[in-house]
Amino acid sequence: MGLFHKVNGKRKLTLRGKEAVAGYVFAIPFLVGFFGLFLPMLIKSIQFSFSNMTVEQGGYVLTKAANNGLEHYIRALSIDPEFNLNLLGSVKDMAVNVPLIIIFSFFAANLLNMKFRGRGVARSIFFLPVILTSGIVLGIESSDLLQATLGPEGMLSADDANTVFNVAGFLLNYTNLPSGIIMYLSQAVLGIYDIVISSGVQILIFLAGLQGISPSLYEASNMEGATAWENFWKITFPMISPLILVNAIYTIIDSFTSANNELMQEIKNTIFSDVKYGYGSAMAWIYFVVITIIICIVGGIIGKRVFYMD
Repeated sequence: MGLFHKVNGKRKLTLRGKEAVAGYVFAIPFLVGFFGLFLPMLIKSIQFSFSNMTVEQGGYVLTKAANNGLEHYIRALSIDPEFNLNLLGSVKDMAVNVPLIIIFSFFAANLLNMKFRGRGVARSIFFLPVILTSGIVLGIESSDLLQATLGPEGMLSADDANTVFNVAGFLLNYTNLPSGIIMYLSQAVLGIYDIVISSGVQILIFLAGLQGISPSLYEASNMEGATAWENFWKITFPMISPLILVNAIYTIIDSFTSANNELMQEIKNTIFSDVKYGYGSAMAWIYFVVITIIICIVGGIIGKRVFYMD
């Protein structure tokens, strides 16, 4: 089917043509912003990463960095210990938090998809942290006063340590899980708050996917005598698997670019506070490459197991 058809000798848009025009109209703001604003700054940051910048009366002057322009990259990867530690810390936090967020949001969406009184209020409560942490509340949360109240960053308080030991002891006594998984789950207990406030968008995406599954599939399955557990693994999970991939990619990017990410703060301070545009740009591009590699690996692994219903 083409984009045009003739009606009374005049060419008019077909339904496919109207959809194509609507798509182009919606894409125009993005294209204008990308090519007009984002792409020039992206090219400039690459130029900065291979150069040393000096500020003069008429503006700034760029000179090629040492080692054929790789001076800043070599410094970040082999000299600066703080950058490498923060990079490894960001990857570790992502590896720990992303599975927990995906699992929590998936099962929370299944619960919210059930029919019960006050379901709309419950859905709003789960999404409310996303709204609250997008503005002034996030600033208050990360303020020096609150950080001082919570104690030194990275240090467990006595109550937190007791919580970890109590959970670990319970799991050791009543389960046969390996010690590594037990410590992982015990540490996750302390991160429940962060997991909840980071799961709002994922819950909405999963909820939309669950509501898009045809009830006739469950009706046919129930007529064949399938249990609720079998329905979950044979219908719900396969049908929702494409959204698991979407949420995994979204959560990885959100973890790497969150306001609490120490490496993001280091890059920001290097560029704007220390006025080291070349070195900060090199750090940012190294970080970008690492994120891209991780997303490609995760996307490739999950993508092979995604079920698409044609």
